[in-house]
Amino acid sequence: MRWLRLVVQNVSAKRVRSLLTAIAVAVGVGSVLTLGLITESLRTSAAAILQVGEADFTVAQRGAPDIISSVMTDQQLARLSRTSGVRSAVGVLLDTERLNDQNPLFIEIGITPEALTPFGVHILRGRPFGATADQEMLLGWRVANTLGIVPGDQLKIAGSTKTVVGIFSTGNVFGDSAGMFPLVPFQAYERQPSGYSLAFVRVRPGTPIAAVEHRVAEENPNLTTIRSVADFGRADRNYEFIRTADKAATIVAVFVGALIVANTMLLALVERTHEFGVLRSIGWSRWQLIFLIVSEALVVSLLGAALGVGLAVAATELLSHVSALEGILKPAYEAGIFYRALLTAAVVGFFGALYPAVRVGFLSPMEALRRE
Repeated sequence: MRWLRLVVQNVSAKRVRSLLTAIAVAVGVGSVLTLGLITESLRTSAAAILQVGEADFTVAQRGAPDIISSVMTDQQLARLSRTSGVRSAVGVLLDTERLNDQNPLFIEIGITPEALTPFGVHILRGRPFGATADQEMLLGWRVANTLGIVPGDQLKIAGSTKTVVGIFSTGNVFGDSAGMFPLVPFQAYERQPSGYSLAFVRVRPGTPIAAVEHRVAEENPNLTTIRSVADFGRADRNYEFIRTADKAATIVAVFVGALIVANTMLLALVERTHEFGVLRSIGWSRWQLIFLIVSEALVVSLLGAALGVGLAVAATELLSHVSALEGILKPAYEAGIFYRALLTAAVVGFFGALYPAVRVGFLSPMEALRRE
């Protein structure tokens, strides 16, 4: 406790400088955390779309710009269905539409009526749509409750009026907030005749899922399989770009933060040279002085981390209300966020204090005492 009290007293002796350094660290830590929160939120939201259907794994176009832009053909879907071990492969066409302020990311799913049951759709009220009924649709129960819609009501989407013939449930939050349309008319509307976005594959009982995934990948080099959130990047190039930018921002933030902390500690070295000489002359070892400087830098950096977490939460909440991201960006403030902030601050503090601490440790006591 005495050591901690000494460190805190030394840091508070230069309040303005310590606070400015902490703020600089906070900006770096806040930037890193904000990008991390956005990246994970976007991945979670997009990956949730892959879990709408009841499937053992999902198949998408390899390296597509994003999941919605994934493209598959009738031939590829037929080949999937014939793959050894595959019980069923349901092809769907996806798009998104801004329905209203409460539903900014309304998922539209084109699917054939006979694929509704294998896809995991349970009609709660009403009936399924017809295969070519271009004015009919199904609505998830969550969005139906929000809008107060029952079977027989009409819903205007993208300038077109549809009749809601049934209310459905999938057991998935995104699925139950979506709308489903007959595949053929929806393909015509999206100008993708015989085109799909994703295929939801179910494996025959007793067949290893990993083995079927391997066969699908071997037989379809342009497609990729996704079974968990960890596999998401293979089918979404934009996510990989965002994650790379997140890593680059972390490196830059750590580097800049370390330089700022190093500058502060070097100023302390110049101002406190006489003090360090006195400490050496009364028996302090080099390692004690080194540890003192590193400890002070870590205290300042941890203060910056605390401020950075506050900045990141505030920035993320503001971004989540931007119209372009509303409904998509849903940050989850998990414990990992705070661990990342502490780790970033610790790295910044340690590397920022390393050079000044070594300079202090190898300072000659006599030379230090001569300086005023």
